[in-house]
Amino acid sequence: MSDLYEKLKDDLHRFAKSIARHEQEAYDLVQDALVKALKEEKLLNLADYKQRAWFFRVMKNQLIDERRKDRRLTEWEDDLDFPMQGLAINHLEMTELLSNLPQELSDLIFKRYWLGLSSQEMSKQFGVPASTIRYKLHMAIKRLRVILEEEK
Repeated sequence: MSDLYEKLKDDLHRFAKSIARHEQEAYDLVQDALVKALKEEKLLNLADYKQRAWFFRVMKNQLIDERRKDRRLTEWEDDLDFPMQGLAINHLEMTELLSNLPQELSDLIFKRYWLGLSSQEMSKQFGVPASTIRYKLHMAIKRLRVILEEEK
């Protein structure tokens, strides 16, 4: 497999950079394609142009899958948006409001709405799946809504 990679690496990286948003995404595409190639024993028996086409198709499909996944997650996260700015309360009141939450949930709200981190970025920081972060954010927002309704 390493011979195959050495033979195609320039073409693979060039293609990946042409379809990716940034260099790191291009490297990820190449790496994912190589991981899939390790499972495809028949790939080594194909002609060069078919091997190249196989890698290009795998990278393109991976990119399409990633974009669809990102779009779904963004739509889902938009549903979670909590209009903190629209509440017209100051930082002290917001700090007091967040003190009603457990520390973990308060930290998540802070990182999401003050620091602007996505659930993907927070999942890397906390070492838990992004879906867990989104669930906890949902629970925190639900609690904050109940608290705000009680205060009215």
